[in-house]
Amino acid sequence: MVKARAYFQLLKFRLSLTVAFSSAIGYMLGAHDFSWSRALLVMLGGLLVTGSANIINQVHERELDKLMTRTAKRPLPMGILSPNEAWVFCVLLGVAGLGLLWYLFNPLTAGLSLLSLILYGFIYTPLKTISPICVAVGAVPGGLPPLIGWVAATGYIGVEAWVLFGIQFMWQFPHFWAIAWVADDDYKRAGFKMLPSPGNRDLRTAFQIMTYTLLLIPLSLLPLEFNISGRISALVAVVAGVLFLLLTVQLMRTQSRKAALRIMFASFLYLPIVQIALVLDKI
Repeated sequence: MVKARAYFQLLKFRLSLTVAFSSAIGYMLGAHDFSWSRALLVMLGGLLVTGSANIINQVHERELDKLMTRTAKRPLPMGILSPNEAWVFCVLLGVAGLGLLWYLFNPLTAGLSLLSLILYGFIYTPLKTISPICVAVGAVPGGLPPLIGWVAATGYIGVEAWVLFGIQFMWQFPHFWAIAWVADDDYKRAGFKMLPSPGNRDLRTAFQIMTYTLLLIPLSLLPLEFNISGRISALVAVVAGVLFLLLTVQLMRTQSRKAALRIMFASFLYLPIVQIALVLDKI
């Protein structure tokens, strides 16, 4: 029972489910007559591949995780699972997820999912202790899920897929930097360089968080421009974007952990609200 729970923890289920949900959103926006069952299958494939990528991340960082309060009790730092056990689980999940996406949808969907796994597990993860550029690198696999979902529905990468990618890509920056601001002490103990150079919780970093959040507002209007969805979702996106932006202005004023925490929680709400609005408006 302990090992079963440990394997489940390796998945980072809530994070993986959030990523997979974005894939399903992309599928529903791309499909002309989508079925809920196929949307759920896209989500399942995304969940398996994302879980595999998360395990690569945890195997690589198992010694560093021991240094941080928020990660010290994960299965690998605690020794509940060995790296070899984690690797076997990782491969099983990855092969199952990629195989499902290839067989039930198309090879391009599987190929893009594999690219996302490689970028996250083998490039973004080691970069975290090397350079703040890791956030920009990590934003690529982070932004790919809705594009992958669109490709699962259509079989090609159109401009609409890039629009969905662009919104989620840009969202990664305030999201990651708010988390890095809140967890800065932990991250510094592990040597992670997540905040923008020079890596301080100051006005310069707060300004960059505000800038990327501001860019989300015009980006969120592109689904209307390219007929992905309608005017109601555009209005929802603008209102959500403005409220999100106001929180970043507050961070610039106070440069406090409390303000960063609000941005972090707002980022968790912003993306699903905008994406659900896009789907409901299309329907």
